[in-house]
Amino acid sequence: MVSDPADGMLRRAINALEAEFAHLPEHLIALDEEAADRVLALTAHRLGDNFPYFHPLYAGQMLKPPHPVARAAYALAMKINPNNHARDGGRASSAMEVEAVEAIAAMFGWTPKNGGYLGHLTSSGTMANLEALWMAGLLAPGKRVVGSEQAHYTHQRVSGVLRVPYAAVAADERGRMDLNALEAELRKGDVGTVVATLGTTALGAVDPLDEILSLRARYGFRVHVDAAYGGYFALIPQDLDEPARRAFAAIGDSDSIVIDPHKHGLQPYGCGCVLFRDPAVGRFYKHDSPYTYFTSKELHLGEISLECSRAGAAAVALWATHQLLPLTHGGEFARGLASGRRAARELDRRLRADRRFVSLLAGKPELDIVVWAMQAPGANEAGERAQAAFDACARRDLHLALVQLPRFWFGQRDGDASDAIKCLRSVLMKPEHEAWLDRIWERLSAAADEVLEGSGGLAKTG
Repeated sequence: MVSDPADGMLRRAINALEAEFAHLPEHLIALDEEAADRVLALTAHRLGDNFPYFHPLYAGQMLKPPHPVARAAYALAMKINPNNHARDGGRASSAMEVEAVEAIAAMFGWTPKNGGYLGHLTSSGTMANLEALWMAGLLAPGKRVVGSEQAHYTHQRVSGVLRVPYAAVAADERGRMDLNALEAELRKGDVGTVVATLGTTALGAVDPLDEILSLRARYGFRVHVDAAYGGYFALIPQDLDEPARRAFAAIGDSDSIVIDPHKHGLQPYGCGCVLFRDPAVGRFYKHDSPYTYFTSKELHLGEISLECSRAGAAAVALWATHQLLPLTHGGEFARGLASGRRAARELDRRLRADRRFVSLLAGKPELDIVVWAMQAPGANEAGERAQAAFDACARRDLHLALVQLPRFWFGQRDGDASDAIKCLRSVLMKPEHEAWLDRIWERLSAAADEVLEGSGGLAKTG
């Protein structure tokens, strides 16, 4: 573990918050502190049964620890427990949400002054995508939604919930939406919305949004951008390869965008965000509930959100993080993204230079996710070795992930009947990963030697 600066910050902030309400009569909370201490000690013990998500040696799934300021601000807000459904339930936190969402929208060129937008926080990226596809169904009734076969499964699931027809479009060898396959669907004349993913879950692949938007001019459909994972990379276009740079440059021309601050945005779960370019879609949210709050004449967030009760603490944490780390090009927040991407590119370089591993044929990582296979005679054995390497890394406190990907992405077309190959995957999204890469590589290399020596395969670099 590491010493936690959030602890001291939180104590000082609680003192400041209590001073704000010092005029109220004293109110004591009855609590058996000895019993509570026992429960919390047991809670701490139970929480030890987790992977060390906070540590740089955890490099598996999309798990990035919240910033200390975000954690402290969230805990501070829980002294009040605001509800951002309405201003009565969270007056200050509702205003903070509006400001925090405005900062996110500005990353994509959407501001109140250039035509406006409609947006709010959600409890998750899934809920944010649900709202976007709900809107898509309302604006193009009866028409299909299509997304890449590498898009997150939430789109197909949500479309089923909404009873909107959904179809998956083939992906190319880089995990991006195949434009020829997309156009074949568009020619059928019944596509109402195309979901473009900027940062797929498996590879961090970036769909060619600029070219998808060109097709929109010909076929007429809505474009929803699922940038839940990759959205913040809009802050470092100079660090991206040209295809990804063009895609992120075009994001402001989409109809809706989803981004997850609880991924790259340094926030606690759950904090998603949905944005609509046309603020007039707010008419679909309109309701006249007789039991909502009436003490404010201003529009409240519950009038532009499918969710009712929502954690105001999430908005407070995001707002506080933006005050410390503004979403600006070249700022400290952006430099953290660039650091993780450099780490991923360097890991990919080492893997490609080592004959114990097999890298993607199509090229380098677009964002900060790296995938690779183990060298083996066939896909089945490669999958067994990947599993063994995953376990061997974990015994060395290096935590990776496993993913099933098409065999042909790695040049394997013959041999086993399986179309997929089990691979290793690393998400280097923590700013510290770049400094820790040598230690990550040392553990990965030792694990690979252990596995390959045990299977009689290659054991040394080439």
